[in-house]
Amino acid sequence: MKKLLLTSMILVCLCCNKSKKNEEHTGNTLDVKAELASIEETRTAFQLAIKENRFGDLMSYATQNVKSLTPECGAWEPFKKLRSNPSGLFSYDSLVMKPQETIIVSDSVAYDFGTSSTFYTDENGESVELTATFLAVLKKDKKDGIWKLHREVANTRALE
Repeated sequence: MKKLLLTSMILVCLCCNKSKKNEEHTGNTLDVKAELASIEETRTAFQLAIKENRFGDLMSYATQNVKSLTPECGAWEPFKKLRSNPSGLFSYDSLVMKPQETIIVSDSVAYDFGTSSTFYTDENGESVELTATFLAVLKKDKKDGIWKLHREVANTRALE
C-alpha cells in the first residue's frame, strides 16, 4: 500500500510539473472569463442579426465548413418547409438561446449546451415557438479572434 501511495504521489508531482513547464514554455494562460464573455457577445450578435432579418450576416458567425443539424420532426416540419420555400408571409422572427453550460476546452475550441426557442410567423400569420435542446462546438477564428459556430446538433427533447 505504501508503494502504491508513493508511486501515486510521484506521478501527481510529475504531471503537475509537466503542466507548469508547458504553461511556462508557451507563455499562454487562458482568461476563461474573457473567453466566456466573447462567446456571449457572439451569441448575442447572432441572435440580433436574426431578429433584424440580416440573414446575410449569419455566416460571419460560423466557420467556413460549419455543419448544423436541426430537428426534423413534429412541429419543426412546417417551419422547415416554409424555410426552404419562403412565402411573403413567412419570416424567421427571432431565436433565443439559453445556454446552460459553456465550457472552454482550449484557446480555440469550446462547447455550448442548452435550449433554444425559435420564433416564426406561419403561413396563416400566426406566431409559432419551436423549442430545442442543442449542443454546439465553437471554434475561435485565428484571423479575427471571434468564436464561431463549427458544429451543432439540436433535437426536440426537453432538458430534464
